[in-house]
Amino acid sequence: MGKITVVGLGAGGFEQLPVKIYEALTNAKEKVYTRTMDHPVIDSLKKRGVVFASFDSVYEEADEFAEVYERIVDRLVAEAKASGSILYAVPGHPMVAEKTVKLLLSHPDVETEVLGGQSFLDDLFAALKIDPIDGFQLIDATSFERDMLQYRNHLIFCQVYDAFIASEVKLILLEDLPHDYEIKIVHHAGTEGEEILTVPLEDLDRQMTLSNLTTVYVPPVPEELLHHTFPKLRSVIKKLRSPEGCPWDRKQTHGSLREYAIEEVYELIEAIDNNDDEGIIEELGDLLMHIMLHSQIGEDNGYFSIDDVIRGITEKMIHRHPHVFGETKVSSLEDIDKNWEELKKAEKGHERNSILDGVPPSLPALFKAYQLQKKAAKVGFDWDRAEEVWQKLEEEIGEVKEALAIENRDKVEDEFGDVLFVLANLARFYKINPETALSRANEKFIRRFNYIEERLKEAGKDLNDASLEEMDALWNEAKGKEGK
Repeated sequence: MGKITVVGLGAGGFEQLPVKIYEALTNAKEKVYTRTMDHPVIDSLKKRGVVFASFDSVYEEADEFAEVYERIVDRLVAEAKASGSILYAVPGHPMVAEKTVKLLLSHPDVETEVLGGQSFLDDLFAALKIDPIDGFQLIDATSFERDMLQYRNHLIFCQVYDAFIASEVKLILLEDLPHDYEIKIVHHAGTEGEEILTVPLEDLDRQMTLSNLTTVYVPPVPEELLHHTFPKLRSVIKKLRSPEGCPWDRKQTHGSLREYAIEEVYELIEAIDNNDDEGIIEELGDLLMHIMLHSQIGEDNGYFSIDDVIRGITEKMIHRHPHVFGETKVSSLEDIDKNWEELKKAEKGHERNSILDGVPPSLPALFKAYQLQKKAAKVGFDWDRAEEVWQKLEEEIGEVKEALAIENRDKVEDEFGDVLFVLANLARFYKINPETALSRANEKFIRRFNYIEERLKEAGKDLNDASLEEMDALWNEAKGKEGK
């Protein structure tokens, strides 16, 4: 097994090299491998007889930074095995934002020793006059996700090598911050060439002097600019439920919020039916507010918090999608449905008493009928063909007429229920949600009846005085305008 000794070249000039690092470099009997020659101290060391072999060409060979680092590590390991031991130099401190060192330390085929070096962070904090104890986050600009960013901290993006990387950073930051939010671009921190530029975020990628010694600093973001973030929403709901909050929010319980939650769901459905994107945003927000309120009530009572809610649904989604997060193979939607039901059953830890269990008792009756029939159909209790359901509908309508003939009100109500139940089943056969279909019919009726009212009002007529023939003619007129 070969050995690799890693040394840090510091953040800038020759004076930043510790004595032990300088001695290790100048006493090297063979060439010193370095990730890049693009570092201020390299020329000074070359004048003192240090011979370097860099991996700059690898950056041109690979398409992704991850691939660059893996190739460098592979070559270093091969050289260490062939030579017994090698010296590897990296910018800054080996343990700060140096992916190749991280990969080497976990590599099973080589022993890696880190001698140290001076990190660029010390000089950066001094240049920016910030105290890291206030909270800071160091981000690799070549590899990060938006949800990693903690905007209340000092954000430091290192490895902003060029305008392309700067552009990627800018585009992600613009998802959360205004275009004119002021950031700082720091060049060569701690050296004679140190330069700090304050620019609006939108100009980040327009600075053409970017290099491997460039850092982008984003100051802590004011609270009022973070109203779109989950932590802010959570803090608002917590404040509303606190002793200093709102009396209405403080007195709410799971039970008292029930009717409002149902109302919000229907308002969301209305916005969806109207293709109203702004309305959907608003109604989803109202639903989210209810989720947060229920979760805060649970936290106040010591039973659960929003963390438990999120953990539960995250784990459920991962568990129920083994074809996405696991090794399960599926070939159709039917396979997915079958897996879902089997996994759902396993999660419950026991067999349900009835196949119909799991349909909420409080569902609207028409939708509940639809769900009950879906459950029964899964075990084969179903018609073979839609024509058979049509026949059943005719049979049920006949029984309604029979009940009407004997003037038995309870019987009439029962038979009407059977008609509606069959209609829900018929809708299922044609893959139509009966609740949605009836909602559309209701909206259609409202539109057409409103048209009748408006036209009569324009004619100076009272709706109560209009004849059925007049209203029917206007109804057909409204129907014709809709193309139906």
